[in-house]
Amino acid sequence: MDFVMKQALGGATKDMGKMLGGEEEKDPDAEKKEEERQEALRQQEEERKAKYAKMEAERESMRQGIRDKYGLKKKEEREAEAQAAMEQAAEGSLTRPKKAVPAGCGDEEEEDEGIMDTVMKYLPGPLQDMFNKK
Repeated sequence: MDFVMKQALGGATKDMGKMLGGEEEKDPDAEKKEEERQEALRQQEEERKAKYAKMEAERESMRQGIRDKYGLKKKEEREAEAQAAMEQAAEGSLTRPKKAVPAGCGDEEEEDEGIMDTVMKYLPGPLQDMFNKK
């Protein structure tokens, strides 16, 4: 019977054995092959990381050359200098540092107007005349 089935399936004996509930053949070196494959993947990953670390180091050296040429500073250096300046300015102060006054505020001297003068500006003409007659 097995011979007839094998001939009918055209020699598909391994797969047929699994389908019929037979034992699956185990490769004795499968565990060793899997370990080798995992090691190869780890080695490739390490090589890739080393390659990109080297490329980034080259880029950083190029960036530093440009910074030196044009007198630029890294963002971290600028922030550290600004922080040091703020600390130095507030060294003897007991209060928090003052905020800078925005442009346009307090530049020109304004006349102190009373509340009534301010209200009078926004009243219609006939109402202004009534208040001014007093």
